[in-house]
Amino acid sequence: MQFVTRMIALTRAIQLRRQYREINKALEQFPVNVRRQLAAIALREFANASKSEFPHLYATPPEDKYRAWGSGTDIGLERLRSDNLQVRLRGAALWLAVAYHETKDSPFGEQQDLHRQLMRSLRSLKETIPASELDRWMIDDAEAA
Repeated sequence: MQFVTRMIALTRAIQLRRQYREINKALEQFPVNVRRQLAAIALREFANASKSEFPHLYATPPEDKYRAWGSGTDIGLERLRSDNLQVRLRGAALWLAVAYHETKDSPFGEQQDLHRQLMRSLRSLKETIPASELDRWMIDDAEAA
């Protein structure tokens, strides 16, 4: 059984890594003002995902809850490929939030490595926001909660 679990985790890590390359490439191509918009959208997606019962299954339709993993990353990647900028930003933010929660506490090395790469991408997004605006966002989110 451990072998099967390990193979499933390895397969998922390969799939997420392939998707991450596409997400990261898009993040690098966005201009600074668009990255700021993405950071704001991602902050909301992370808040919404953390409120759900199973954050790694955020945005997964109810009929798909019993699959080996959710479909939030697939939905996010599909949206990233849209021609509409707002849809692309929402897709990237969704992908980042779901992949973060999916890899966060993983005992598997491949997924831990991907989680570290995700954290670097999130840090680079955070660095595009001036500190005064970031403080304002944090205060607004605390008041909304």
